[in-house]
Amino acid sequence: MNDPAISVLLPFRDAATTLGESLESLLNQTESRWELVAVDDGSTDASVEILRQWNDERVRIVTSQGQGIVDALNTGRRLCRAPWIARMDADDRCHPERFEAQLAHASAHPRLSVIGCRVTAFPAEDITDGMRHYLGWLNHLLEPQDIAREILVESPIAHPSATIRASALEAIGGYRDGDFPEDYDLWLRLHGAGHLFGKVDRALLEWRDGDSRLSRTDPRYRPEAFRALKAAALTRDWLGERREVQIWGAGPDGKKWRHALLKEGVRVVRFFDIDPRKIGGKVGDEVPVLDAQTVAEHRGIPLLGAVGVKGARAEIQTALNALGWVEGEDHFFVQ
Repeated sequence: MNDPAISVLLPFRDAATTLGESLESLLNQTESRWELVAVDDGSTDASVEILRQWNDERVRIVTSQGQGIVDALNTGRRLCRAPWIARMDADDRCHPERFEAQLAHASAHPRLSVIGCRVTAFPAEDITDGMRHYLGWLNHLLEPQDIAREILVESPIAHPSATIRASALEAIGGYRDGDFPEDYDLWLRLHGAGHLFGKVDRALLEWRDGDSRLSRTDPRYRPEAFRALKAAALTRDWLGERREVQIWGAGPDGKKWRHALLKEGVRVVRFFDIDPRKIGGKVGDEVPVLDAQTVAEHRGIPLLGAVGVKGARAEIQTALNALGWVEGEDHFFVQ
């Protein structure tokens, strides 16, 4: 077999009911220069037998030690031979032109290290309002600057939609195991190392949703774990030596962010809010809450926007734009 242009990294465990659809979507790719590194993470069903039925030299079945998704991903990535590694999950489906389009995007944008795409979710009856809202946000982030701006709000790239430069993945040591979501941790570390993200402006992955998804069942995906990763990345990659911030939003989100930042050695010196019931009070009996109309008097200390109310972010951004504050320099939005 000739050297592949793209390696498909697909970890699986007990995926017999969905694996066939995923594999069929690979067979239908218009770009044929791929290899599949399928990593069995301790399956007890017929998953491996399904893979063995393929009579295709591009398919390699690898056995990991059943230690979990991170071990399986790292086991597989070390065996990938192509300069680009395309993630794929055993219950999702690729559009036939996914690999062709993502490789073309890589060629047209050589500075990118991560290339995603728009994503749709299925089956329709399982899609929640929360997933629809997330996909709406995810799918409007296409350009590197947009993804970088939003990276502390939520994971800006669906992991199984991503094609990653193998050298970039190797340079940061691959995936990390811990009490956190491994995919979001990867994006934050790649971003912190200066790598750029982009997306093909097409829906090239069908993402299976449902109650059994890891993001719904694994405690590593709880909101506190995401927030801890964000706080660490914010401290490391944006604040630098600064150890004081101010937060717009003295509600539940702002208070949770205060606790997360304290664990990173960062102190919140003041909150801003528009709620007259909060203005003049203190958070934790020590941090004052000021009227948001006074924010112009306190430029110089990094400001975080941490308000979860729908529409509030746009209003905050409008107010800060009027003051000449630059997002990513003077302020950052978090969630």
